[in-house]
Amino acid sequence: MNLLRAASTVSLLTLASRITGLGRELVIAAAFGAGAWTDAFNAAFRIPNMLRRLFAEGAFAQAFVPLLGNTRAKEGDEPTKLLVSAVATVLFWALVVTCVVGVVVSPVIVWLMASGLQEFDAAVLMTRWMFPYIGFVSLVALSAGILNTWKHFAVPAASPVLLNLAMIGAGWWLAPWFGRWGLQPIYAMAAGVMLGGVLQLAVQIPALKRLGVLPRIGLSWGALKAAWGHPGVHTVLRKMAPALLGVSVAQISLMINTHIASRIGVGAVSWLTYADRLMEFPTALLGVALGVVLIPQLSAAQGKGDTREYSAMLDWGLRLTLMLALPCAVALLVFAQPLVAVLYHRGAFVARDVVQTQYALMAYGVGLLGLIGVKVLAPGFYARQELRTPVKIAIGVLIVTQLLNLCLVPWLGHAALALSISLGAILNASLLYVGLRRRGAYRPEPGWWGFSARVVLASAVLGGGLAWASRAVSWVHADEWLRIGVMTACLVLGVLVYFATLLATGLKFRQFMRRG
Repeated sequence: MNLLRAASTVSLLTLASRITGLGRELVIAAAFGAGAWTDAFNAAFRIPNMLRRLFAEGAFAQAFVPLLGNTRAKEGDEPTKLLVSAVATVLFWALVVTCVVGVVVSPVIVWLMASGLQEFDAAVLMTRWMFPYIGFVSLVALSAGILNTWKHFAVPAASPVLLNLAMIGAGWWLAPWFGRWGLQPIYAMAAGVMLGGVLQLAVQIPALKRLGVLPRIGLSWGALKAAWGHPGVHTVLRKMAPALLGVSVAQISLMINTHIASRIGVGAVSWLTYADRLMEFPTALLGVALGVVLIPQLSAAQGKGDTREYSAMLDWGLRLTLMLALPCAVALLVFAQPLVAVLYHRGAFVARDVVQTQYALMAYGVGLLGLIGVKVLAPGFYARQELRTPVKIAIGVLIVTQLLNLCLVPWLGHAALALSISLGAILNASLLYVGLRRRGAYRPEPGWWGFSARVVLASAVLGGGLAWASRAVSWVHADEWLRIGVMTACLVLGVLVYFATLLATGLKFRQFMRRG
């Protein structure tokens, strides 16, 4: 399997997901702006999203996918299918209990997340509507782990598009109907989230059936007891405990930041959300794609004891990260206002919202390289089933992040919350890198100094051009179509100049055509 082609496939499908996700945010921004009701929805939506990252894509994936890869490499397909069905049965019943409890205690969860919301009761109601989404998306994560282990990356990468399309449809079509029925229109977005969860799970089933790996979920007490007795289930749970702690640190940080933002003032939660959506473009296209491709490959190499291949794959991922993430970080830093103005500045999203979102986006740009680097370096530990070190690092980063909030929020407001996350991500990636080097798990391939110099030079050329373009146009006040045309031209020309500079300095792109 060509790893670059696999990563490119995931990236392209993730790009479709992020484009539709951006379309979703454009609908929300134009229809609802950045007011109290939008803050309530964004806070409520963060709760199932936080749990999704905590359990589905976080601790569970980190514990389950490496075990799945190792089991398949060592024991073959049939024992792996038995493991899948046992884990799926236990997961299903755990999700039923979690969703029921979550709906009941939603007021407490919202209070912990964002007690400063003006529309607190609305946030509680929308949280109750959306809490079962965690059940659907956790089963989607199970399916994604199976399909990725069988080297079928397309369906898991494409399924988030369905959530975004459901929410876009809810904003365009259902929200006006809610208004006519006497309901707050933004409640329609919560209904769209639930529909999207159902659709995401539905598209996994045919793909699993075609491969013959559709889990058999036991619905009886006897089936649950039998699944609980499978040794693989206990292995996943043992691995999940430290992984849960590590992932929960990041989500605790997010919860604290949302709570602080809800008390900064109306709009702060939404400004951070809109900036986060733009920041997620490069983190998803690069970090998520590389992580998805690397974890099964690293796990297989670890299972075979092939330390050279293991290190070489990490080196490949880190070089791609530097080459693609650094120019994106530069663009977020020097071209933030054009991006925000073109994408969001219409309808209820006013000039002040552009400026405040711009500040948050620039702050995220500071740490983009770290945010993506973590997604490449952390799998190096997960594949070795060594989770304690990432957990210790994550706890330290949480402490540093909140100390930064304490120092910076009084001066920078909501932008400080994004900046503290960025600085924490740089620290996190640096410590993971040092940890892998000290263990001898990663040994850099020759040529890093020359490669880095070429990327830095090309990024500087790109940054100079974009900085000039950012000042040359009145992005907030210019005609909308003029903004769109000029920004598109700037970005296309910037990409061409960047890669032309890399070629002119002698970079060989063939080095990234790696097979695994």
